[in-house]
Amino acid sequence: MNNNSMKKRWISLYVENQVGVLSKISGLFSGKSYNLDSLTVGTTEDTTISRMTIATICDDETFEQIKKQLNRFVEVIKVIDFTDKFVRMKEIMYIKVRKCTAADKVELFQIAETFKAKVIDYGRDSLLLEFVQTATKNDAVVKLMKEEFKAIEVVRGGSVGIESISVMER
Repeated sequence: MNNNSMKKRWISLYVENQVGVLSKISGLFSGKSYNLDSLTVGTTEDTTISRMTIATICDDETFEQIKKQLNRFVEVIKVIDFTDKFVRMKEIMYIKVRKCTAADKVELFQIAETFKAKVIDYGRDSLLLEFVQTATKNDAVVKLMKEEFKAIEVVRGGSVGIESISVMER
């Protein structure tokens, strides 16, 4: 049975840490008109290997094609489909709020406490918050902040994930 529903899917790749690999991987997505929702990359414990975490929104058939095409790249060492795995996944996000009143700052400190964020910079009429949580929780924070404050600036780093050790913890 072919499930043709569009949904968010996650892939983790181990790739050779070489010039041009990121461009080649992202080029696959743009060249085939695949929706690249998030791509994060960094070196691993082995400096010759990088790990990429990719989020895409697609149907089952397209997702299978993406995995097959990624496996064909010589520079790709391993493709891990996170779809049916227990995964620890977090995203870093910064939100700068400008034109704050004293009452706004009190509310921002409460928001920071509620969402386990850090206030990492503070000015006369502005505040900078750092969030490290799931992309879904970050989406909720952005929605809240847009409703509550006039001038915000959002920077998101993309999610990174690793398979969980215990299936009891998610």
